[in-house]
Order: sequence, then C-alpha cells, then structure tokens
Amino acid sequence: MATVRRFRLTARDEEMMRRAIQLARQNLGRTSPNPSVGCVIADDSGIVAEAVTAPGGRPHAETLALAAAGSRARGATVYLTLEPCAHHGKTPPCADALVKAGVKRVVVGCIDPYPPVRGRGLRRLRQAGVEVVVGGLEDECKRVNEGFITRVTKGRPFILLKLAMTLDGKIASCTGDSRWVSSPKSRELVHQWRNEYDAVMVGTNTVLHDDPRLTCRIPGGRDPLRVILDTNLRTSPQARVFTQPSKASTLLVTSKRNRDLARRRYGSARVEIIGAPTRRGQIALGPLMKLLAERGICKLLIEGGAHLAGSALAEGIVDRVAFFVAPKILGSGLSAVEGLSRRTMRQAIKLANLRVSELGQDWLFEGEPVVR
Repeated sequence: MATVRRFRLTARDEEMMRRAIQLARQNLGRTSPNPSVGCVIADDSGIVAEAVTAPGGRPHAETLALAAAGSRARGATVYLTLEPCAHHGKTPPCADALVKAGVKRVVVGCIDPYPPVRGRGLRRLRQAGVEVVVGGLEDECKRVNEGFITRVTKGRPFILLKLAMTLDGKIASCTGDSRWVSSPKSRELVHQWRNEYDAVMVGTNTVLHDDPRLTCRIPGGRDPLRVILDTNLRTSPQARVFTQPSKASTLLVTSKRNRDLARRRYGSARVEIIGAPTRRGQIALGPLMKLLAERGICKLLIEGGAHLAGSALAEGIVDRVAFFVAPKILGSGLSAVEGLSRRTMRQAIKLANLRVSELGQDWLFEGEPVVR
C-alpha cells in the first residue's frame, strides 16, 4: 500500500466529520460483522445528504447517502468515518459509486484494515481525479470502528472489561450482596454500552449470585447476545439469562465433554450451546474469542465476575478496562479481580491513556492495559 498522506482539517471539515461520527455511533451493535460508517455529503450551501450503514451491514452508508443526494452529489465533498470499499462483495464497490456520482473531494477518517480494501479505495478515488484527504479526526473514527478493526487485525472481538467496586476494591460483600455497588448514573452508561456492543459475557458465579438479566433497559435500545461461561453446568436452567423474553439469544459456553448434557438441560429456541476448549478446568478464553469473531462478534463487554476478569487480564485479551469506583468501604468481601497473580509491583498490569470522569457519586476509571 502506498504511503497515506494526511492533512489538517479546516473548521468546516471538522464540523462535517463530527456529524459523520455522530451518525456512525447511531448503529453501533447493529451492523456487525460490518462496521458502522457515517457519511455526510456537503456542498457550499451545507449538508446535501447523510446516512449511516443500515442494520445488518447493508446497504452501506455511501450508497444510502448518494441515493438521497441524487444529482447534487456532483462536485460535492463527502465525509466518511472509514475508507470506502473498493472490492466486489455482496454489494458493488462504494469507491466506484463515489466516482460515478462525480464527487469532487472525499475526507476519510481512517483507513479500512480489511485486506481487500486497505488503501485500494483511496487509490481508486485518486486515480479518477478525486481529491482525497485522510486522517480527519482519526482517533475518534478509529474508536467508533474499534470493534471492526480489532476483529480484522487480531481475529477476536474488541473487549471491554467493566467492573463496579467499592473504594477498597470489593465487588460484593462477604455475604455475596452486590446490589447496588454503583450509582444509577453509572448503570445508565452500562446499559448504553449493552446497546452498542454485540455481546455481553459473564461467568458462572455471576449468574449464581446475581441472577442478572443482561439486557439493555434504555428506550429504543437493543439487547446484546448473552454469553455465559459454565464449564461444569452449575447454573440453573431457570436463571433469567436463559428464560427471559428477548430478541437476543443466549449462548451457553461449556466444555466439549459437557456439551451434549448441556443441550439436554438448557437447550431451547432461546439458548444455543457450544463446547469450547478448556485449560486447567476453565474455558480457554483465547480460542473462545476466535470462535466469537468467526460468528461476527466485533465488540464484547465482559461484566464479571472476579475470576473471569482475572482470566481475561491474564490472557492479555482486554483492550480497555472501565472500573466504576463507588464511595463505599466494605473491608471484607469479594475482590474485584481474582486469579491474576503478579508477585511484584514491577509485574503489575499498567494502564495507558487513563481517563477519569465523575458519574453521579461514582468515579469511572478507563484505560488500556499495556500488554508486554
């Protein structure tokens, strides 16, 4: 791929690209395995047309926006959060559609890492005489597309580890009580993540102790796929994750040895069973993440519990942590992370790009684990 030239955006370019990012966010969790792309077409008078990738991944944003713009696309500038495709898949190349429409200029947020596209969409535009600007609000565009990018480049979903804990690092009391550690404001944000993520995952103990629903409870939201890890089939078939009405299904992951028993015990129209490789008596997370990626899962939210959190961190598969810290002290209780053994401070997992924000009475700490 030829060297990509990046340019500084004008104030108008930035305004239009921010609108494209806003559009892309609207369909997060609804377009996988395709990315959710925002497209804005503008001329000197303002926005001519705009669109976001349709649920299910098609039609693409460019196709929808060009259809809405009609002849007004000729000579206009197009703002895209992700490079337009240049290969024949289930739909014709969007780069060719932009050329055919006669657009004058295309501003692209970030390069598409998918090998059949990577740099080819830009090259096709330039060969046709279209001015191309790359890197418009690149970091923000990459964050919108982080699930798609991670799945393409690493062969697994983008993984966010979320935990709610007290000031002294406990996620439950010594009696197992964990309702509620965090504030309503923090829980609102978690429901927004469930709306945007393809799947949410918890371990056996979380189901046993909390009996969670793992649904999205915001107006207009959608439920993610619920992934339950239960190597030894200790959860009840009557648990809410298996029985509640929802448009999303539940995926029970157990050992290959227990797969057939699980199908007899839990199998239904709402519950799918898969047998996965195990390591030291637990589901091996690395191979499981590959299986989820093959199913089109781009973004996975891990919500606990402590042993699953420790295993995911130990495997080095966590891309971002989100720790909600409540102004409470328990003393004794269940620690937020179990099974992760770092004998010295030098060996501790460090976080890059740490961000701290206030949510109601809580503090949210977000960062990216540095994998050595």
